Amino acid sequence: MHPNPAFRSDDRALYAALIEETGFGMVFLTTPDGPRVAHVPLLLTDAGTLRFHLALGNALTRHLDGARALAVVNGPDGYISARWYSDPDQVPTWNYLALEMEGPVRRMDRDGLHALLEDVSAHHEARVSEGTPWTMDKMARIKRDRMMDMIVGFELTVEAWRPTLKLSQNKPAEERNRVIEGLKGEGKLALAALMEQFGK
Repeated sequence: MHPNPAFRSDDRALYAALIEETGFGMVFLTTPDGPRVAHVPLLLTDAGTLRFHLALGNALTRHLDGARALAVVNGPDGYISARWYSDPDQVPTWNYLALEMEGPVRRMDRDGLHALLEDVSAHHEARVSEGTPWTMDKMARIKRDRMMDMIVGFELTVEAWRPTLKLSQNKPAEERNRVIEGLKGEGKLALAALMEQFGK
């Protein structure tokens, strides 16, 4: 988390939107074998719980249940050229949106895993524009059960939210506008739009 308080937000709706839109993040844990990370699809419940699943053979799977872990979701990011500022004493930097979430993890039972898999596929299938949405019941039950035997579901209860919205909030409005135009020129439209949104 960036130390500048200008880059903070307490907007839980924004956190939820970032997780929903991104749908993917990283879960970190220090294990007896050293620090490890898993890259996973994530779903956030209304109660503030992150749900995810890992392959049975993942280096984190056997250590997560009962542990305290850190999950991270990243939003748009981009290089900010010093040439975009009018002040020649500025330096390049990087703007980004990131959310760290920390809390205890528990392993799901099989019914919980099944519900998670249904929810993940329904959430993302709704975004696919053509064809009939895929559902788990399209699989032969024996094949589905075999595949479920190879994965483990987890829930992380978020007790600490640590967001960073580094969007040039510490710069004057005219400098921010110059950066926004520079980003647009480089095709970084999502980051430019976030800067416009948070500059209001």
